[in-house]
Amino acid sequence: MKYEVITKEDLPPFVNGLLSEIEVVGVKRKDGKFYFDRIESYDELCLDYDVTLIPPKKYLLPPNETLLKFSLGEAIQVEPFIDAAPRIILGVHPYDIKAIELMDAVFSDSNPDANYMERRRNTVIVGVDCRNPSPNAFCPSMGTATTETGFDLMLTDIGEQYVVAIGSEKGEELLKKHARTRQATEADLAQRKAVREEALAKYKLSIKAAVEEIPELLERNYDHPLWEELAAKCLSCGSCTMVCPTCVCFDVQDDVELNLTGGWRFRQWDSCMLQGFAKVATGENFREDRTSRLRHRYFRKGNYMLKRYGKLGCVGCGRCIGACLAEIASPVEAYNRLKEGS
Repeated sequence: MKYEVITKEDLPPFVNGLLSEIEVVGVKRKDGKFYFDRIESYDELCLDYDVTLIPPKKYLLPPNETLLKFSLGEAIQVEPFIDAAPRIILGVHPYDIKAIELMDAVFSDSNPDANYMERRRNTVIVGVDCRNPSPNAFCPSMGTATTETGFDLMLTDIGEQYVVAIGSEKGEELLKKHARTRQATEADLAQRKAVREEALAKYKLSIKAAVEEIPELLERNYDHPLWEELAAKCLSCGSCTMVCPTCVCFDVQDDVELNLTGGWRFRQWDSCMLQGFAKVATGENFREDRTSRLRHRYFRKGNYMLKRYGKLGCVGCGRCIGACLAEIASPVEAYNRLKEGS
C-alpha cells in the first residue's frame, strides 16, 4: 500500500477541491452529537469525533428508496429507478468501513442488488482513524478498530499532519488532483502505528470471549434464561437495529397514485425486533414473542452472518448500547454473561 502525508494546512484546500467536483458527505457536530450530512465547505467538517448517531450506510442503503416506477392502463409499463449520483463519504471510521464491506458481501451475493451496487460503484470512501472512541465502543474485541481494506483513502492524524493510506486508484487520482502531499517516511509510519496503538488503549469495553468463540457460544446457549430476562425489559422499538451499521433488512411496498394512472415500488428499512417483521401473508408470525426476536438479533449478528458471508454482523461501534431505551441491547454484556456461565 502507498502512503502519503498531507499537512493540516493543506487539508482544507484538498476538501474544497473535492467539493468543486463532486458531492461530499462528511461528519458535522450539533449539540455535542455527530452526524453524517452533505457539506458545503471544509469548515463544516469534523474529523475528531467518537461516533455518529446514524452510520453512513444510509447513503448506500437509503431509509426509503424508490426501486421502480410503473404506469397503469391498457399497456402496463415498468421502469427501474436508480438514484446513484457520484458521492464522496469523508471521515468514515474503520468500524463503519468494515460494516460497509459486510454490506457489499450481502448485496453482491448470488443475485446482486442493482440499486446498491450502482450506488456503491459511485461512492468514494475516505476514512479517518478514530483517536478518541465512544465509551460504548468495543471495536478491538471485534477486530474493527483499524482496517487496511475497504477504503479509497484513509487518514491518520499524527499531530500537525495526516498520514494518508491509498486504497484504490480512484483515491490516488483524487489525491493527486486536489492535494499537495509528500511521500510518507518510515518515521511517519512509525508515528501512525503509535497513534493507532494509543487509541486502542482508550476503549473502555471489551468482550471476554474471542471473536471466533462467539458463534459456538451462542449455539451452546440457545435456551439460556438470559434471553427471557432481557426480553422482559425490551420495548420492541427497533432502535438498536435502526442505528446498526450492519442491519440491512428492508420491507418492499407498492404505492399507487390517487388517479390510478401509475405508481411506484419502494423499500424502507425494517427491523427484526418489530413484532410484525416475521409475519407472513396467512397471518402466522414465526417470531411473535419478544424473546425469540431478541435472541434472533444476537444470533444474526454473532452466528448467521458469519456462516453465510464469513464476517460477523457486529463491528463494535456501540450505537445500539446508546440507543436502547431499556438499556438491554449491549452485545458486550450479553456475550460476557454467556461466557461467564459457560
